[in-house]
Amino acid sequence: MNNNKFSNSLSKLSRLQTVNVKIGNISLGKDYPVRTQSMTNTKTSDTIQTVKQCIEIANAGADYVRITVPTIPEAENLKNIKSGLLKNNCNIPLIADIHFSPKAAEIAAKYIEKVRINPGNYIDKKISRNEYSEQEYNAELQKLEQKFTNLINICKQNNTALRIGVNHGSLSARIMLRYGDTPQGMVESAMEFLRICKKQNFNDVVISMKSSNVRVMIQAYRLLVNKMFTENMMFPLHLGVTEAGDGIDGRVKSAIGIGTLLNDGIGDTIRVSLTEPPQDEIPVAKAIVNYFEKKLTDKTKVDLPQKINFNFFEYNKNKTADIFGVGGKNKPVVIADLSDIKNLSYNDIPSTPNFADFIFTDKIIPENLFQNIKFICNYTVFNNQKNTFPYFTYNKILQSSKKSNKLNFAEITNENINQEFYKNIDKFKDCIFVLSSQKINSYLDKRAVFLKFFDKKIKNPVIVKQEYNENNLQDFIVKSAFDNGGLFIDGFGDGIFISNKNKTISKNDINKISFSILQAARVRISKTDYISCPSCGRTLFDLQTTTEKIKQVTSHLTGLKIGIMGCIVNGIGEMADADYGYVGEGKGKISLYKNKELIKR
Repeated sequence: MNNNKFSNSLSKLSRLQTVNVKIGNISLGKDYPVRTQSMTNTKTSDTIQTVKQCIEIANAGADYVRITVPTIPEAENLKNIKSGLLKNNCNIPLIADIHFSPKAAEIAAKYIEKVRINPGNYIDKKISRNEYSEQEYNAELQKLEQKFTNLINICKQNNTALRIGVNHGSLSARIMLRYGDTPQGMVESAMEFLRICKKQNFNDVVISMKSSNVRVMIQAYRLLVNKMFTENMMFPLHLGVTEAGDGIDGRVKSAIGIGTLLNDGIGDTIRVSLTEPPQDEIPVAKAIVNYFEKKLTDKTKVDLPQKINFNFFEYNKNKTADIFGVGGKNKPVVIADLSDIKNLSYNDIPSTPNFADFIFTDKIIPENLFQNIKFICNYTVFNNQKNTFPYFTYNKILQSSKKSNKLNFAEITNENINQEFYKNIDKFKDCIFVLSSQKINSYLDKRAVFLKFFDKKIKNPVIVKQEYNENNLQDFIVKSAFDNGGLFIDGFGDGIFISNKNKTISKNDINKISFSILQAARVRISKTDYISCPSCGRTLFDLQTTTEKIKQVTSHLTGLKIGIMGCIVNGIGEMADADYGYVGEGKGKISLYKNKELIKR
């Protein structure tokens, strides 16, 4: 057994062979497409409105609908909601979302197709203590097994599936004391429940490992899969970045988190959690799934080093040389492609949230080279112009004499990386590589190059490049984040260079997306970071309006992290690394936090 295994293969995309789980009339697992879902934000006690919203989500194309069930009366009302849906000819499977109440879970399991429980608060309470003895720890596990087995038996009797839904922000005190607020703690929280499921011969189980921190989320899923390989089990996985936010940033975070794992073959069902109407999540989820299905058609294997010693379970920035402010300890740079603008003016240069670090103009040299703006041009028109640097293909740079004595860019692909390339590496001391790929699965192709460089200890900075031809902004967001974000999550890449042939997507939007990818991967912070939940029936205020108001007065606070939480369920946990938090505590009440400290109610 490979101790670092978390996918079938790093060289070829294929889905994990997870068990099939029947959820009402729509199954998931290795033999079925990746499923999509959203969650209602109505009060579960309001049958009419909840039924109406379930139908809206179903009509948007979702496979499942999740409903919050905070109390026993609302668990009992699920039978009325199910009945109301059937009367409207809607038989979409329902999922009850349970926190804190095992009894509500047991009731819900009798009425609907699937129950989600949170291991962090299903049995364990958030009690304040400094340690557990081994005897106390095991006693808690026995209590957990007894209570959880009751739910398993009810699920067996009613053909109800379960989701063990771990949240980074709500790990139990017992897990926190032993493992800390870590991906390892998330994994062990799930495994305790999965081992009970195996012991009880109950396999209708789905698992999730959600976090608002995309890096933590990806590491947790990979560690979980590694653990399941080790313990000879492979349950299907539900993917999602919780509290992703809205707009471009929410879509980028979700596409990086979900897309990176799908690129590993991990994932059987997904939810894109946006601070927007629930039905608006489904087109984004569908775009992610459709792009993944296209990648599955690529049956080619990418060339990899014979032995891979890279650690995919922790973040370590790959060490590169500092060449003229790129690489080394510098933040990843952004390159903007303005090569299709003939008479380039200062106003053409995208500046939101920041100016791009380099402007690519190809064979056009602007008449006025603007101060403090660095340009990249085709080597054929390079003549040592001020603040301008030449761009070569790999073959041309070996032959050309028109190089800069400061900085050169050379575009490479995986096909270029061979023994001849390694022999010539000393000729590239002042060169930044621009890594591109024409493969359907460009992510695996480019990751292979980084692994080769890591293996050979090649220190040249590398810019990640990808060109698209999209006429829809949402598709461009999804694809660019899906293809490139995971590379930065793993510590690769010293810059990003994405472009779009179709002019319907503005240069400024492409610039925003470039910076958003780097921010979501936590490698370059260029604006305020918002951790806002998607809203559900537990939400205690108008989350969308409140989020927008908070953004209007805080968007200038670059680098500040602000959490906006509809209720206390994930509350200060999910915004653990936020500088300030705004949390619903009761009807008409919110609490303000600085770090994890309550400062005002």
